[in-house]
Amino acid sequence: MVDVTDQLAAPAAPAPEADQGTAARVPATDVGTGVVEVDLDAVASNVAALAARTRTPVLAVVKADAYGHGLVPVARAAVAGGATWLGVAQLDEALRLRDAGVDEPLLTWLLLPDARLLAEALRRQVTIGVSDPSHVEALLEAARATGQVADVHVKVDTGLNRNGVRVEDLPPLAAALAAAERDGLVAVSGVFSHLAWADAPDHPTIDAQAEAFTEAVEVLRAAGLRPTWRHLANSAATLTRADLHLDLVRPGLAVYGLSPVPDLAGPGEWGLRPALTLRSRLALTKAVRAGEGVSYGHVWTAPHDTVVGLVPLGYADGVPRAATGRAQVWVGGRRAPVVGRVCMDQVVVDLGPGAHEAVGDDVVLLGPGDRGEPTAQEWAEWAGTISYEVVARLGSRLPRRHVGTGQVLLAEEPA
Repeated sequence: MVDVTDQLAAPAAPAPEADQGTAARVPATDVGTGVVEVDLDAVASNVAALAARTRTPVLAVVKADAYGHGLVPVARAAVAGGATWLGVAQLDEALRLRDAGVDEPLLTWLLLPDARLLAEALRRQVTIGVSDPSHVEALLEAARATGQVADVHVKVDTGLNRNGVRVEDLPPLAAALAAAERDGLVAVSGVFSHLAWADAPDHPTIDAQAEAFTEAVEVLRAAGLRPTWRHLANSAATLTRADLHLDLVRPGLAVYGLSPVPDLAGPGEWGLRPALTLRSRLALTKAVRAGEGVSYGHVWTAPHDTVVGLVPLGYADGVPRAATGRAQVWVGGRRAPVVGRVCMDQVVVDLGPGAHEAVGDDVVLLGPGDRGEPTAQEWAEWAGTISYEVVARLGSRLPRRHVGTGQVLLAEEPA
């Protein structure tokens, strides 16, 4: 992925007319075939809105290149908004953050038991999520090799049956960590788990997982461990289950201004603003006669004479093929339906009879929705998926342009 901001490992002199990172809206003539525009002020303000809903410190999850928004600039904006921790799934992203000079507490939790990689993590003061006994052996080898005490958060599987150690399998792992802590090789500072049904706040599995998590904490304490940071709440639980905030909340999707519980409320009702806009330009317009088919398989046939426009983005850029026949874009101050199949590099939109749009005109595929443009949530519904996937899958050939200073904007108090 091309990320013009991410290339800066430390603050540098402002580029001409950039005003130290503040940028105007990227004009249509400067987007190439497409651009992902990310509002860092929105990111910072979203974190501030989340922090205002809890008395608990905030760990902003910036995994997967910050859900497709750009790892380093988003991490900095999240910290500016009040995040005191950052989290990534994979170690390489943790090291990228350290290389860029981001020195806040940083947790990574999805890794193989590789002592060499773990040694690098320890040297860079990265907190390691441990979810299997094999991790302990590799971690001890890394600690001995580096002379660094390994800071550990134990990942417990409380019912998701994914990453994490089952509560019934926790005692031997806890005993091994306690022995390593006594030897000065490890410091178990946290314990965490992940909810399976957090987007349904009253689902019975949530309370069952909370009970299992409490049991896991007791197992660690019985082994002589005293973790400071207990964390269970993702974005949905941060917004809807204050009883699960514990010592740290761990929002991901909400950091980017998207609602993790769209059936309950949209972003604005939570005090959030979507940070990402996907923009392109018309590459071509042409007249299509009534009865003529468009794109592969002619799944759409023009019902009357019309004008269509070609947008040079497709499923290789993350535009969901599954949204064929349902999706819309914003062009010429109105919505236009995507017609015909979504292709690898392009989509066709029906501009309507007598349309006056021309090659080079701005097209917004998704954005905050302020002007009526489609949102990530709408694309998710059109494609039968979730907004997480819509933004995170945006392709690597789309440059990320970061606008704003990453400062918190004044907003109304959360409801």
